[in-house]
Amino acid sequence: MSAKLAFLDTNVVVYAFDDTAPEKRRRAQQLLRESTWCCSWQVIQEFSHTALHRFASPLSPVDLSDYVDLVLWPRCRVLPSHDLLRAALTVHRETGYRWYDSLIVSGAIASGATLLYTEDLQHDRVIDGVRIMNPFR
Repeated sequence: MSAKLAFLDTNVVVYAFDDTAPEKRRRAQQLLRESTWCCSWQVIQEFSHTALHRFASPLSPVDLSDYVDLVLWPRCRVLPSHDLLRAALTVHRETGYRWYDSLIVSGAIASGATLLYTEDLQHDRVIDGVRIMNPFR
């Protein structure tokens, strides 16, 4: 039986660097080590902004570039597109989720993932075949 593909929201990637939340950091690092996850261009953008500007000890541009090249980019399955935008508008209309959360859900659907790991949305809700799971519960 093949493993289920999971889509990681930005908060999971950010927690892998968070010294102030050791349990969340441990769990996020565990998810990142797994070989069955993917992300979108949006996750890479949001993580990059956070890593450069919001971390207590920001990543250097060189370190961020290395992390993106080695960890995130190889797992990026969803790039911006008109179809993704329209799908996010549908998710937003049907769920009432905020815009960027709707883009994350649409990215997870477009990636072919069956799981979306995030702490921001309704745990255990299923949208278009993607189950939302809070990995920190």
